[in-house]
Amino acid sequence: MANDGLSAGAAARRLGVAVTTLRTWHQRYGLGPSRHEPGHHRRYTVEDMVRLQVMQRLTAQGVAPAEAAAWARRTSDPAALSPPVPPPSVPSTSGADPSSPSPEVSPPSGSDPSFSGSGSPDAEPEASASQSGPSVARAPRAGSLRPADSTEPVLRAAAAAARESILSLVESGALIADSDAGDGRAGGGQTIALGPRADPAARGLARAAMRLDAPAMRYILDAAVTHRGVISAWNKVMMPVLIGIGERYEATERFIEVEHLLSRAITEALSIVPRPPRELTPRALLAAADEEQHTLPLEALAAALAENGVPSRLLGARVPVRALLDAVDRTGPAAVVLWSQLPGTGDVVPLELLLSLPHPPLVVAAAGPGWPIADLPPMVTPLSGLAEGVRVVSAACS
Repeated sequence: MANDGLSAGAAARRLGVAVTTLRTWHQRYGLGPSRHEPGHHRRYTVEDMVRLQVMQRLTAQGVAPAEAAAWARRTSDPAALSPPVPPPSVPSTSGADPSSPSPEVSPPSGSDPSFSGSGSPDAEPEASASQSGPSVARAPRAGSLRPADSTEPVLRAAAAAARESILSLVESGALIADSDAGDGRAGGGQTIALGPRADPAARGLARAAMRLDAPAMRYILDAAVTHRGVISAWNKVMMPVLIGIGERYEATERFIEVEHLLSRAITEALSIVPRPPRELTPRALLAAADEEQHTLPLEALAAALAENGVPSRLLGARVPVRALLDAVDRTGPAAVVLWSQLPGTGDVVPLELLLSLPHPPLVVAAAGPGWPIADLPPMVTPLSGLAEGVRVVSAACS
């Protein structure tokens, strides 16, 4: 019958999670199927599915499962699907305005590439953490609610309202992530150390990264870039997790696969930022130093500049000095940013050669922790963070 609801297997497929995850949510948090007839297995109703999607999205964003379940249970009341007023007992993750940029902190030596970063708290991957799967309202499968089912539009509307409520709660900081788990050592267990004031989205990203959940990572990263902007998403969500994974690698020589998959997800998320009109000629040139393979910070800079309406050319990794000089000669950029992550790639000679050109760029900037600041030529501008990079390059290109 059309209104019989979904079996556990069909519900799991609809959400894109494992059946064992549904069992965990049922047994630990009371989010089980509510329809029951004697002699038959329990079935998930439309209301059950909406609650499960709220649980799924919140845990993917880094909210503690118990806290996420409490909010999911609120959706039994239709009025709760509109953005609720957070209870006074739920503190914000920080006292600062969520829209304000985070302070820029130099990354620890040996960390993953960053313009700036900050420590973040341990994020303990859990068996109950959800996959960021497809929407509850996707095309029906065998054994799921039928297309003609009159409850399907209700499901779509309720799920959409729930997602809007979730985004508003997570972005405002009204919902918080798990408390620190484990002993905090970088080498222990399956955790990524993030620090005591980690953003909830960073905690969710860390969990998704450790379980190699690419869809969940994209969901979190896309939401962060779209709703916060590139600079805030980079400083508060991306960099704490990249630094944490780098520290885990130093302690264990493991989790390269985690770093690679996360880096790919970040690249894809940064690519969704609309670029300036093609009619605008790029006057900023971004490149990694010769033999420097890290480019994520430059990708973040390119996306942040695009967000501000400033087009740029990104040459990528391991740009030989000759190729860099040829590119500058042919394009005549107003600003050149050269990135060095590791001390072995922080050779100041390319910077000196750029300054000695007959028509040098207005700004030659050195970004990254690999540069010997004391040895930089006087006319080179050192960049300490992504926000500063956007300011300096935008001013030069204006």
